[in-house]
This record gives sequence, C-alpha cells and structure tokens, in this order.
Amino acid sequence: MPRPATSYDDLPDARPDIAASWRRASLAGVDRTGSFERLVPGDIDRHSSLLVGAAPVLEQLESSLAGTGYSTILGDRECRIVRRWFDDPTTREGFDLLNIREGASMLEDTIGTNGLGTVFETRHPVVIHGPEHFAESLRRFSCYGHPIRHPLTRRIEGVLDISAVVETASPLLPPLIARAVHDIEQRLLGGSRISEKSLLAAFQEASGHSRHAVLAIGESIVMCNQAASDLLSSSDIALLRVLAEDPPGAGESALRVTLETGRPADVTVTRVPGARRGVLLQVAERATGPHLTPTTIPTTVPLRAPAPTLVSGPPGTGRSTRARELAVLPAKVMRAATALLEGEAAWAQELERAMKRSGGSVVVDGIDLLSDELLDLVIELVDRRTRPQLVLTSGPVEGLTGRAATLAATAITREVMRPLASRRTEIPDLAVSMLGAVAASDSVHLTPGALHALAAHDWPGNLRELKAVIAHAAALRSCGGIALTDLPEPYRVTGPAKPLAGLDRAEHDAIVAALRAADGNKVQAARDLGVSRTTLYARIRQLRITGF
Repeated sequence: MPRPATSYDDLPDARPDIAASWRRASLAGVDRTGSFERLVPGDIDRHSSLLVGAAPVLEQLESSLAGTGYSTILGDRECRIVRRWFDDPTTREGFDLLNIREGASMLEDTIGTNGLGTVFETRHPVVIHGPEHFAESLRRFSCYGHPIRHPLTRRIEGVLDISAVVETASPLLPPLIARAVHDIEQRLLGGSRISEKSLLAAFQEASGHSRHAVLAIGESIVMCNQAASDLLSSSDIALLRVLAEDPPGAGESALRVTLETGRPADVTVTRVPGARRGVLLQVAERATGPHLTPTTIPTTVPLRAPAPTLVSGPPGTGRSTRARELAVLPAKVMRAATALLEGEAAWAQELERAMKRSGGSVVVDGIDLLSDELLDLVIELVDRRTRPQLVLTSGPVEGLTGRAATLAATAITREVMRPLASRRTEIPDLAVSMLGAVAASDSVHLTPGALHALAAHDWPGNLRELKAVIAHAAALRSCGGIALTDLPEPYRVTGPAKPLAGLDRAEHDAIVAALRAADGNKVQAARDLGVSRTTLYARIRQLRITGF
C-alpha cells in the first residue's frame, strides 16, 4: 500500500495546480494532520446578490442531486462559505466537526488545498481528488470547484463546489457544475441591470437638485457628479466605498469624515430602494472657522493669540497628517526639510509672511530638524499678539534638546502619536484601508494569514513602513488574496519576535541556512542537518522560522 503523501516533494506526478497548492499550504504553516481550529465562522450577508442570484439555481441542482450523496458549498468573493447543502447527514456531521460551517473561510492558508480556496488562488476551475487534498481529514472527498464571475466586471463573485466521497465521484460533475455557474452568472447580470437602473435614476435626481458633491455607490459601480470629482481624491472615494459597505436602514444617516486634504466634511448617506446595497452620498465641506457677518465682527482685538499645539511622536506615526487635521483653514505648512533643500533665508521669509495673517493656521512640521537660527525665529513669532494658529510637530518630546525643547515647552496643548507596535489591534484595519488605495482591483484583498503576520510585526518605521509593505504586496497581485508569501520575507513572522538565547540563535541560523540551501525542501534539509523530519518540523515551530 503506498505511503500517504506528506509534502509536495512526495507528489512527483502531481498536476501543477496541486503541487503549487501544496507548496502554498506548506509555506502558510497549515497543519496537515490537525483539525481546523483556525476556522472561526463569521457573519454572512444573507441578502447579498450572490446568494439571491444563486439560490434558485442551486435549489434546482440540489434537487437533481438528491439521493446521490453529493454536497454543494457556495463561497463568496472573500472565500467564506455562505451556503451549504448535504444529501448525506454523515457528511454534514463530518464537516461540522471540522468547523467547515457557514461563515468560515476556505482560503488555502487556513485549510490547505480544497475546492474553494484553490479555485480562489488559481482563478479557474479545479478538480481535486481525495489524496490531492493537503489536509488528511479531507482526503476522503473528491471536489469540483468553479469560479463565479460577474458578466460585466469579470470580477470573481464567488466559488461553487460540489463534493462527494472518493468512491462515488463522477467525471460528469465538471460540466454539470459549469452549467450551474453559467446560470448563476446570468442571474447576477439580470439583477445588476435592474439594480443599476434604480441607482442611476436616484443619482440623476439627486445631482439635479444639489450643488454639493454627489456619489452613487453600488456593488459593482460608482457614479459621481463634477462637484464630487473636483472635491474628492481616489482615497476619499475609497473611504466612502467602505462606508457604503454597511448602508443604513430606511431614511438618511449623517456622518463626519476628514478628507485627504485634511478638511472636515459632512456626509449624508441614503439607501436607494431597488438598488442592491446601493447608496447615495452627498458630501459637503464643513467650515471650521467662525462664520462672522458684518454685524458680528468683533471690534476689539484679542489680548493674545492662543498657545501653539504640539503633535509629537516617532517618524511615520502620522504626526504630520494629524497636525493638518488640527489646523484651521486656510493653513500653511512649513516643512523643515524645505529649509534644508531651498535655503534657510527663503524659508524664514515665507514663514514671516505666513505669520502676518490674523486667521487660519501655520503648521511647522519637524521643529527638531530646524537650525538654532530658525528655531529662534519661530520662538520669537510665538510671542506675537496677533498671529495665525500655530501647530508644531516633532519627534518624541523626551528626545528634544536646546532650542527645540524650549519651543516645544510653549505648547500647552499636546498630542502624542503612539508607535504602530503599541497599536497592534489597529493594524488590520489600517492595512485594509491602505490596500484599498493602491490595489489594482476590488478583488485584491489580504488573507487572514497575511493580516496576522502584519499585526505581529514591530513596525519600527510605523505607518510609512506599513504603507511600503502593502504597496509591495499589492504590486504582486492583480486580483485575489495577498497571502503570507506575498509579503517581504522579514514580515512573514506570525508571532511577536522574542530574543533567542545563544544556543537557540545558532540552531535557528543553521536551520535557515539548510533550508535555503535546499530551496525550502524540508526533507532534504533534515538529511543535511542529520535529524529526522519530525525533529526539524518541531524546531521550526519552536524557533518561529517562517518563509520556507
């Protein structure tokens, strides 16, 4: 009896898709022999266009499959199960024991090779026979997975899988599932046309009665008037699309956001009847200064301008962005780097001109980088009775010395921007937001494994470093999930790094060198090191070695 395969090296005759899938699962650290404890079912949208469109087709398909022992599983665009059907109660119980339930993610980095996750990675139909599953608990099944694409956008909206125990699998299932997918796609097309007509009508009516920026956002379409095009950047629109993901109920909902320019804005969100997940958004800039009429203009001059505000923190923590958010419009930003590039004399003249105004704000970005002469000038200008609001930024206050410390001391109001390492719970949301601004398409997303690794990193470069890593990973994917292996190697650690003792460090380095020499082949690396594969795998886990 042949020995069960334990790695992609044990599959010499494997089809390329299967071998590649096993490699991805191995690199992601999927436990081949264990249960799927990482599967945590989440909430699903039971009114999504995918479920509404697929339900009649699947009901007819499942009726024809009754009595055959087959099962169907429908995954959404995030590869989460949104619908299951089992003809065999024993199969249902088996899947429940494995936590393969509605809301669970079927991505390869969670459970290895399978009829949904592998289709999600390859973007084409896949047949997986029993032993070709990476996880031993799935090897009693044969699976047929097929992507469901929206006919207009060609974006993958979901995956349909039909599974059966190996002994009853039939070669006729692929054309059967292909036909069902075609019917689902046609229903998605019909639903989109009706939905988009309703959204377009609402958009045209709102645009004709409003001078403000107006957007209409649906599942696969975004429309905006000229005012919106002039006011909003691509990042602003991405933020509004996120807000539209959870449309309010009947009526209107008012929100306040900060645009990329740093200006605050009021957003009115209205759900559009007849448009699936369709919303109208009206965006109006919110004035931040006092609205004074000729009869209310003050006749006396304030005794003294308010004390400066200081925003401090390590580089890359977003202190410059926060300073612009605090500024009263109109705002002038004076960057310390400009003084280094264009000369101190020109920088000083521009600062003095800006400080002659009586309203608005001046942001001096990076006081710890200014020369003593320029710091003396800023300190002198702080004492003026009438001047704009002054907002300063610097590195951590405890690291300031000399005149920079003196200037910082004049700031009564202070905000400290914490390093990203101390805000780990915020990292997944920040990463998703950053990806939305640079991804090639809406289908590009971060897999749970990648998000877990990002949250575990210390990020000495803070937001700038995170943005650079997201941009690097996004450049590798035109669609689909950004997996752990898409991240640069130093960012693939999935747990907080701890200093290794001398002996552990030497063992760590020896294992890494052997794996690199063997091109990631753990069987060969174990032979070269003179240890068993079991021992090698154990030490890899204990020393948190990743990327192989």
